[in-house]
Amino acid sequence: MRRAVTIVEVLVVVAIIGVLIALLLPAVQSARDAAHRTQCANNLKQIGLALLGYENTNKHFPPGYVSNYDNDGNDTGPGWGWCSFILPQMEENAIYQTIHFDLPIESPMNAARVAIVQSFLCPTDDTPRVWAAKSRDVNGNPIATICEVAASNYVAMYGTTEPGVDGDGMYFRNSKLSLKDVTDGTSKTIAAGERAHQLGNATWVGSVTGASLFPDDGTVARPETENSSGMVLGQAGEGVGPGADGSDVNQFYSLHGAGANFVFVDGHVTFLPATMNVKIFQALATRAGGETVSVDY
Repeated sequence: MRRAVTIVEVLVVVAIIGVLIALLLPAVQSARDAAHRTQCANNLKQIGLALLGYENTNKHFPPGYVSNYDNDGNDTGPGWGWCSFILPQMEENAIYQTIHFDLPIESPMNAARVAIVQSFLCPTDDTPRVWAAKSRDVNGNPIATICEVAASNYVAMYGTTEPGVDGDGMYFRNSKLSLKDVTDGTSKTIAAGERAHQLGNATWVGSVTGASLFPDDGTVARPETENSSGMVLGQAGEGVGPGADGSDVNQFYSLHGAGANFVFVDGHVTFLPATMNVKIFQALATRAGGETVSVDY
């Protein structure tokens, strides 16, 4: 005679399955996070190789962003940034060929500004893939939307001061540095790093003329309005390590733990912790500071 399964036995089996799932979920999540962190590092590795490829072809690295300027030194555009110039090296030539580099980013002719490039996106970050570049007042209140741009999670190193005209790092307005300019050593000079949406928006497109950068998320960065050059450039000058509390919207931040991935000029990628010595972080941010940097960050 067949023995029936009791409700109690069913409940016990269900409970055991629930316990097993509860035990497995953290391991699955941990594996997923590790895979995302590895993919992010691979993205930066690809970016580093693309930058070196560009330098080899053109005998200089791409500019941080390209802009004319008025008598007061204010940007007048067009604003195209370093990522846009390495699109061919990133195997994104189709997008590159549609860009009118002689026209402003916001020109109706430049629909490429909203094109999504997966290699410029960290898989851990669920940032909106397109965001609005806006003009703002000194308090960060939006005045007008200038245009929409495609998101990125990687910004180039400007150096130890606020991004813009002439930094002590690798990338700034109209920069054309070459390997010979990196006297601190290519393995000890940061080229680019991560910025998650929680800190601030970034884009592969460039610095939208007349726009301002502001921490829309409001959970990590200090609520301060910054120059639009921070859309493609990051800095290490606020006295904190990468991704540490007290960062500005135009710095570096990741969702891989306390710190961020960085690619150096020689192409190697390293995760720098938020707790690292700030002076060492700033030394790695400069190209020709003459600092002595330990191998142990």
